Amino acid sequence: MNKFSIGVDLGGTNLRIAAVDDKGALVEKVTLGTKVSLGRDHVIDEMCTAIQHLSDKYKRSASLLGIGIGVPGIIDMQTGLLRESPNLPGWAEYPVRAEIERRLNTIVILENDANVAALGEKWLGAAKDYSDVAMLTLGTGVGGGLVMNGVIWRGANGMAGEFGHTTVEPDGHPCGCGNIGCLEQYASATAVVRLAREAIEKNPASALASASSADPEFSAKTIYNLAIQGDEDARRIFNYVGRCLGIVLSNLVNSLNLPIYVIGGGVSSAWEAFSPAIFQELRRRALVYAATAPPDPNASKEGASAHVQSGPGHKTIITRALLGSDAGLYGAARLPMVTETQR
Repeated sequence: MNKFSIGVDLGGTNLRIAAVDDKGALVEKVTLGTKVSLGRDHVIDEMCTAIQHLSDKYKRSASLLGIGIGVPGIIDMQTGLLRESPNLPGWAEYPVRAEIERRLNTIVILENDANVAALGEKWLGAAKDYSDVAMLTLGTGVGGGLVMNGVIWRGANGMAGEFGHTTVEPDGHPCGCGNIGCLEQYASATAVVRLAREAIEKNPASALASASSADPEFSAKTIYNLAIQGDEDARRIFNYVGRCLGIVLSNLVNSLNLPIYVIGGGVSSAWEAFSPAIFQELRRRALVYAATAPPDPNASKEGASAHVQSGPGHKTIITRALLGSDAGLYGAARLPMVTETQR
């Protein structure tokens, strides 16, 4: 290993830090819980301690290119200020970059977490053969990222790709962003649990109710396990998740006409349960997809992705992320490397 960087994925639930070399090999990873209830100073302290540990450990034998950090929320790229983060309460208008640079005494590159996940999949994952990609990340919330011509596309003021706050239910559930009916309220891990609890209220004798009573850590994974075992209530929830994702993806396909759309984050592990509904909605709503999609309703179950011809020699690919929940880590680590090549 001649060169490496430190990548950080700061999520609403988990904080992960990794040393990654310039060839894309993950050298070491540290995973911690994001204890947001203890305040941002505590989270920053734990992050900086782990970064310093990995930096000191490997820079004796390799050159440290820098530190990249993916953060959920809206970032002012000029100042490094976290403008707003629904999943990090109390962090609004917080100078994240300046505070971390002060503690570590080094330059830090800050970026939206979904943007770095998209960059990670572009570098090493499902989109490595494409210059343009849109990605949705399904975790505590729902994020989105765009890479155009191999570079993160942020829009006019850094807010491009907020797919999680696209409206799918006009009179739907309130979202932390201030809107109602956002995709985040129907396709995140938090949303899956909420939908399950709503189902339990309607049917207290259900398998979901039993699982909730027996498992103090009742989670989207528990609900997914019930779904693949055939529980109708759980299956209905994931079908609804897929329907909402399909609506948003249809709009993206119609609007952007990109070659590939990637779905990642922890909830993407439930792909088998929600993906059939995605492709059903795409056939109904996406012009390009509807015109050329295979008629077989089971086509989406044949693998981890589905594609259609959208013109001579061109495909529209809807696929699951290959890097899993580590996409953000790789993308964050990639940030200093990209900066290095641009010098």
